[in-house]
Amino acid sequence: MTSSGATRPLVVLDCDSTTIQDEVIELLADVAGSRDEVAAVTERAMRGELDFAESLRERVATLAGTPESVFADAYARVRPTPGIGELIAAVHARGGKVAVVSGGFHEVLDPLAADLALDHWRANRLEVVGGELTGRTVGPIVDASAKAAALREWAEAEGIPLSATVAIGDGANDLEMMAVAGLGVAFNGKPVVRERADVSIEDDLALAIPLLDRLGEG
Repeated sequence: MTSSGATRPLVVLDCDSTTIQDEVIELLADVAGSRDEVAAVTERAMRGELDFAESLRERVATLAGTPESVFADAYARVRPTPGIGELIAAVHARGGKVAVVSGGFHEVLDPLAADLALDHWRANRLEVVGGELTGRTVGPIVDASAKAAALREWAEAEGIPLSATVAIGDGANDLEMMAVAGLGVAFNGKPVVRERADVSIEDDLALAIPLLDRLGEG
């Protein structure tokens, strides 16, 4: 790989509890009155104890009947993770790209992507009929394999070798994309993620910036 390739990275982040400090499904569930139920399922899924797709369906089902205004309410409460702006600026300064792939939802990720100036993003979509959530998703579920596929797709589209890619996440469903990437980074990772990541960082995404200069080494 050329040295120029090493300095032009693709950084792909998980959304919930990585790019942002929140779990969007939990913000939505606050309105639906199912926060405790959803949080328990989320934690089990992130520990790898539940199949992600099934756990997503279980959590989304609790939102049935919630008005679609919940999306704006949830986004208003989203807290970007410290350092995310600095990391995106550092990647862009190197001519690189930043993407977010989420087991969460486009309805909240879309405005976040605009505010953060993301280059690519992908998430699940919630079905809305008559102004209310039905408790179902629309289209393919973004699970662990879909996250890995997205990283490969974006790298190819941008002409960036996989050795110059970084995947950052906290949960079990991030492990496949971390394995595909040139560098897998656990961010406030669950134990299984810290164990399998190349690097672990905590609390501040700006700590990933020095890692960009390691891409392509070795």
